[in-house]
Amino acid sequence: MASRGPVVPRITDVAALAGVSTSTASKALNDTGQLREETRERVRRAAEQLGFTPDGRGRALSSGRSYTVGLITTDSSGRFSIPIMQGAEDALSAGEMALVLCDTRDDALRESHYLRSLVARRVDGIIVTGRRTEPRAPIDVPMPVVYAFSPSTDPADTSVVMDEYGGATSAVRHLLSLGRRRIAHVTGPATHRSAVVRAAATAAAAGDALIGEPLHGEWSERWGRHAVDVLVRTGDVDAISCGSDQIARGVCDRLRELGRAVPDDVAVTGFDNWSVMALASRPPLTTVDLRLEELGRRTARLLLEMIGGAAPSGVVSLPTELVPRESTLGT
Repeated sequence: MASRGPVVPRITDVAALAGVSTSTASKALNDTGQLREETRERVRRAAEQLGFTPDGRGRALSSGRSYTVGLITTDSSGRFSIPIMQGAEDALSAGEMALVLCDTRDDALRESHYLRSLVARRVDGIIVTGRRTEPRAPIDVPMPVVYAFSPSTDPADTSVVMDEYGGATSAVRHLLSLGRRRIAHVTGPATHRSAVVRAAATAAAAGDALIGEPLHGEWSERWGRHAVDVLVRTGDVDAISCGSDQIARGVCDRLRELGRAVPDDVAVTGFDNWSVMALASRPPLTTVDLRLEELGRRTARLLLEMIGGAAPSGVVSLPTELVPRESTLGT
């Protein structure tokens, strides 16, 4: 006699264990209908106890939703979009929702194609992000949209960004608290909003302690090394605030080659808390954490609110976090 496989629990089993009708159990698991929260919770506990998993197709049909969210990004490397996506997935998984990633590679035609595809799939909402913090043109789709990292140019849209100005300010205040009074700033291209904002915050916070104008160049270790050569020719510094961890790592390398000890002779700060750079630097970098996963979680929560009928709008700015390490504190 052939052995029978495991018995798969059904919605009727969940209803019986919870002491409700089958229709009530279905509404509770699909977050539909006018039910008391204690009833929904009782049904959820029963489903968990039995190991019951709702059928995705039936759930979608009964609720009129797809339980999927699209994420449109221009960040092909994933440097910023991956942690944002991970944070968004944390928030979306609580509602058993899936996320579909679409990389446009900065191609307007590719973005249009992906948007048509997401609309055809009837996703419940869309998160739009990118690799730069410049505001971008809004998308036109018939479902809720939240912009993350790269805000919308339309003030009526909902955007979530990080407080870069506050982050740069915290790095300079940290240097000042350590007694540094000759601070230089080395950052990225003057055509990039992040570089401009971080430089402005550094100049304002440093005041008379800032040596010369901020030095703008590329976001690279090579530029960091070259900037040190420029600085040692123009005067003595006891701290270098950098607009990115890549630049800061190059700064540390060149200072070491020139026999300048970090942080004894020159303290160095980075920005981004990119572990590949910040932890591999010699010494490890004091830096500003953008908290991108939290940005992704907040974005997804706002999107869920909009899917549920709420109508938030405007720009939400999240705080950054200073992470002190050996490049300013020593061993």
